[in-house]
Amino acid sequence: MDPTITEINEETFWGLIHEAKEKCGQNMEAMAYELQDRLMSMGPEQTQAFHDILHIYEELADQYGLWDAASIMMEWCSDDGFIDFRAWLIAQGREVYLAALKDPDSLADVEPYGNCCFESLSYVGDATYRQLTGEDVNENADPAAKEKWKAILEADIIYREDIRFPRPRQALPAAYPRLCAKYGGTERFNTENIGWNIGAEDVRSMLEQGKQYDLKKKLSRKKDGEAR
Repeated sequence: MDPTITEINEETFWGLIHEAKEKCGQNMEAMAYELQDRLMSMGPEQTQAFHDILHIYEELADQYGLWDAASIMMEWCSDDGFIDFRAWLIAQGREVYLAALKDPDSLADVEPYGNCCFESLSYVGDATYRQLTGEDVNENADPAAKEKWKAILEADIIYREDIRFPRPRQALPAAYPRLCAKYGGTERFNTENIGWNIGAEDVRSMLEQGKQYDLKKKLSRKKDGEAR
């Protein structure tokens, strides 16, 4: 790893991720240990920063549209599975992470492995911090510092306009054509199964908003076609 990295910020965070991925490839256990070893040499303050940045990136990727993409790639994706998917996405590097938020369909270009789950990456910072201090990294987090980091990290993200909406399974091929083509084709999604917990009021609301969004887009394209 680059010995010049002594302070964790958004640039050096991604540098550590990139170098660990380059060295360990698809061996996620080795990658987690590689990152932990490097953080051990950097001390508790930088380990705290790494942990905070990682979890803020996970939070910023908590979008229904990305969850749909994860379900396409993983067959099905639970709440916990989506957390692990977001860690896996981060492990693919900055370019892949930002591209997925700009358009989840870009994940069709990413090679899947490890069921697209990297649970242990989420614990690298805490495990290292405990070794260094004997304390819990979350108990020593500074809320003000985390809010500052969130503003900095979010500034680099361009979200696809409709990434906030979940979709019923039948609507997925139109929204994410390349992903659906790669993972089963349209026939896989030709089902009455919605794929979401419609017993949850917030999910029902967002599904309806997504339906209305898609309808408006469809009508807009039709009008544009008629105008030409």
